[in-house]
Amino acid sequence: MDYPTLSNQRNQSVPSTPSLNVPTTMSDSSFHLENLPSRTMHINRMINSSYNRSPSRTIYSDRFIPSRSGSNFALFDISNSPTSTEGKEDGSGTYNSLLRAALFGPDTPDKKDSLDAPACRNIFRYKTETKRSLHSLSPFGLDDSVPGISHSPVKAPRKVPRSPYKVLDAPALQDDFYLNLVDWSSNNVLAVGLGNCVYLWNACSSKVTKLCDLGIDDSVCSVSWAQRGTHLAVGTSDGEVEANEKLEDCLVVSSNESMGTFIWDASRCQRVRTMEGHRLRVGALAWSSSLLSSGSRDKSILQRDIRAPDDFASKLSGHKSEVCGLKWSYDNRELASGGNDNKLFVWNQHSTQPVLKYCEHTAAVKAIAWSPHLHGLLASGGGTADRCIRFWNATTNTHLSCMDTGSQVCNLVWSKNVNELVSTHGYSQNQIIVWRYPTMSKLATLTGHTYRVLYLAISPDGQTIVTGAGDETLRFWNVFPSPKSQNTDSEIGASSFGRTTIR
Repeated sequence: MDYPTLSNQRNQSVPSTPSLNVPTTMSDSSFHLENLPSRTMHINRMINSSYNRSPSRTIYSDRFIPSRSGSNFALFDISNSPTSTEGKEDGSGTYNSLLRAALFGPDTPDKKDSLDAPACRNIFRYKTETKRSLHSLSPFGLDDSVPGISHSPVKAPRKVPRSPYKVLDAPALQDDFYLNLVDWSSNNVLAVGLGNCVYLWNACSSKVTKLCDLGIDDSVCSVSWAQRGTHLAVGTSDGEVEANEKLEDCLVVSSNESMGTFIWDASRCQRVRTMEGHRLRVGALAWSSSLLSSGSRDKSILQRDIRAPDDFASKLSGHKSEVCGLKWSYDNRELASGGNDNKLFVWNQHSTQPVLKYCEHTAAVKAIAWSPHLHGLLASGGGTADRCIRFWNATTNTHLSCMDTGSQVCNLVWSKNVNELVSTHGYSQNQIIVWRYPTMSKLATLTGHTYRVLYLAISPDGQTIVTGAGDETLRFWNVFPSPKSQNTDSEIGASSFGRTTIR
């Protein structure tokens, strides 16, 4: 927008002789030299004997019109009084130039330039407004004041759908905080423990397969897919297992009565081996290549190498109550475990005692998740009496931050596509929250479950999550963006809408 000039001349140019400085505060929109008192005019004549009043009137306009939308001192030049600098050292000249450029912009004239300006000039002279950024990194708020700093464009918050795109009925899905009954394989097959049976749901074809029935005296406590392989493991009380679908991943199912783990080769529909060792139910499982870790109500963690003939390679002791959370880091070097003793432990591949112990939680620690973006970053969530998500740097053994969510934290999972994570909650709000890390700002709060959201798994492409609750439903949500390298939409749920049953 063009503004009127602040110095207009009607009849003749501005006198080259200096005039008396006028007050900067004006009560009117214009100021006239003719309105000066006679004493002031007389002083001007005494100062400059060559001063002669022009027969034609000269009117100067000093009207200042500020920019209300972006007032800033950087829009104006403040003139310096013309004093001589000859014979003086200029040791601070460089500093003054840099400071002037930072405060008022790189185009501000230097002090020496003001000596060449007309002696009679406005105290404030309007300049073109400097372009500003809402997220400028400059301490003075000017984008161009500090060279070499790039500024990110303002991004609109990503919209997360507030409703699930698919709902599966899951009868007999247990409402037990300490169990882990849902897992999603790298081949896009979902495994769910329903009562004493295990069901498989193919996310591409929506085909449901009943994998096994443990019998009336037993129930499924946890399921876990291995990263790769052709084996399927099922834990039962009597060894009766059915397999009707050939899969390319290895699934481990632990039962309540058998207290053992059974490995099945799904491609040949044969049980490979049985591994025992726990005295009570196995509620947590985690894979690290060919090493399987199992956590039990007997307070122990067993490390099982499925290539070795022994039932387990080592036994990890440290928890004083049931082990309900297990997660291996992405580099398979560290195992995090959470228990009903409110403790979070970190183990390495060769230790039988925890190398790190975190005792800040005040309730059971089931929710555990390693960040795929930053090595050693670990997130954990506490139960009803705690309600907090805590972040740890396992590399430096540092507690980073804590977020009170207001309700029981049941599960945590990181997105592998963006630096965000999802938490599911129980008492008292039964919500699902999408968080942006590290600010921990909420991107979305998803509701729909009427019971605690005890189960959570993420799709292999990292875009979709499935949640399970004691209301006997599985809900599928699109919460994360696709990877930058992925140009096509995910097959998951592309042709599957509405509500169906998993058995």
